[in-house]
Amino acid sequence: MTKAELIEKISKSLSKTTKTEVSKKLVNAVLSDGFSMIGKTIKKEGKHSVPGFGTFTKTKRKARMGRNPQTGEAIKIKASKSIKFKPSTALKGSL
Repeated sequence: MTKAELIEKISKSLSKTTKTEVSKKLVNAVLSDGFSMIGKTIKKEGKHSVPGFGTFTKTKRKARMGRNPQTGEAIKIKASKSIKFKPSTALKGSL
């Protein structure tokens, strides 16, 4: 699902629930701000939990050796930061 499709579905669902037209522009702003806040929380605190959905955690990857798939040559891969997601038991159970 693309972001545009998600915005469309949320807009329709909210319009149906509230019986008032909810614009896609408003939904986009709320969704973008929500994702931005989650990102800032992960950066500052190292993790962010969404009850009933899951937990996002900041992780560190060590530097390591890898291989160039085209030439087979050994290359050094730098250390990096990443985000790990662990789904909640409620989300797992609903699948």
